[in-house]
Amino acid sequence: LCGCCEKVGNEGLGNLQEVSGVLTMANFQPAETREDSNEVKNNSILSCSAEETRKQVARGVIRAKLSKRRHFVLPRAISPFYLDMLMPPIVNSLFQPQTVTYNGGVANIKNWKISCYLEVMEGGIPCTNPHDELRRYCWDLLETCNGLFAYWYKQQHSCNDASSSKNRVDENGAPVVSRLMTFITRYTAAPEENALLKHVDGAGKVDGSLVLALPIDRWTATEEENSFEGHGGGLTFWDGVKRSVNGKKELEEIVYDTRSGDVAFIDRAVWHQANPISKGTRWALVIFYKVDR
Repeated sequence: LCGCCEKVGNEGLGNLQEVSGVLTMANFQPAETREDSNEVKNNSILSCSAEETRKQVARGVIRAKLSKRRHFVLPRAISPFYLDMLMPPIVNSLFQPQTVTYNGGVANIKNWKISCYLEVMEGGIPCTNPHDELRRYCWDLLETCNGLFAYWYKQQHSCNDASSSKNRVDENGAPVVSRLMTFITRYTAAPEENALLKHVDGAGKVDGSLVLALPIDRWTATEEENSFEGHGGGLTFWDGVKRSVNGKKELEEIVYDTRSGDVAFIDRAVWHQANPISKGTRWALVIFYKVDR
């Protein structure tokens, strides 16, 4: 690895501005943190200051690259306290799942009916009626996710990647990213609703994606009833390189027990899955990204 992976400068991480329909990085003012912990006060979106978050991402990317991995999971990147404040209107009224039909199915499920789409691809893919009210409600979170993804992508592609030199960058040197598709998914224990098995996002046609674990629903029923603790969940990746028993190289299987606020950054065409649950409900925000060139 070259030294550029470790460089953690003062470039922005959070608020993004929309200029001519293209999302670009703006300066981020770090949130005030608690004196007795690293959790942010009130409704700050990041769990840590922007500087500390940048450091965590940079260190995580170095470890991932050493293992030949093209994904990274950052625990509690988004403040669970913020998400607890955000969730009640989502689970009580704003979340309205749309049934979409994929040619050939997604992870062998032809009719997908557990996601609500905030933003869709050009041409109305996978549906023509995105939920604008939910998009507006989640806007600050979505913009923060853009900043996180852009910074991770810069670190992930900063070494030994000729294509990164073709990326359009903002005034801080971060790649300009735009959301291609955004949706919130509610998994249940019901068949064809309990998981999204092994797949690549956007059929490998997106530059990367972000998955944010949302809180257990404590607002429409008791936490005991809706919790999936001890009954599955989390994410599995097939990434990196390991030696099989016969000495051949193969993808390593890595499992993460993700919880509220954890963010998974996923590079283009990395195999992964949302693991099945057998009880409760599990919520996640998913964003597919394009990096402007």
